[in-house]
Amino acid sequence: MVSTTANGITLITDDVVCGVEVPAELAEGVHAFMRANNLTGPVVELPGAERRQIHLLTGVRKASMAITALKAAGAIVHMDGAGIPLPPTQLSAGSARWAISPDEVRWVPPVVALGAAVRAIRTARPAQRPAAVAC
Repeated sequence: MVSTTANGITLITDDVVCGVEVPAELAEGVHAFMRANNLTGPVVELPGAERRQIHLLTGVRKASMAITALKAAGAIVHMDGAGIPLPPTQLSAGSARWAISPDEVRWVPPVVALGAAVRAIRTARPAQRPAAVAC
């Protein structure tokens, strides 16, 4: 459901649609994973000193394990009636804007897709260096 206020438009989350705000240190990796796997959906960027992006997602009812894992990874899950400001809503630090507009994507991905992205990034191991050879 969408609500209109004096400041703009707010998406009210429910048992179908939610928003997941990933920690800044995971945001770039999540974006790359989602794009590489053709899982990209709409993303709202919120103004402020620290980069904050909220991925709009579906499939909340069937994603309790993914939601638990996302929270454990430091994500903020906006659901159960929480409001997400949609562009061009005016906030105290500036206006919300689309990092990825709904016009740029073909769907709203499920929560489990974002969960897979976070899991992949957190479990990725740095490339192993070859062992030094003594001469």
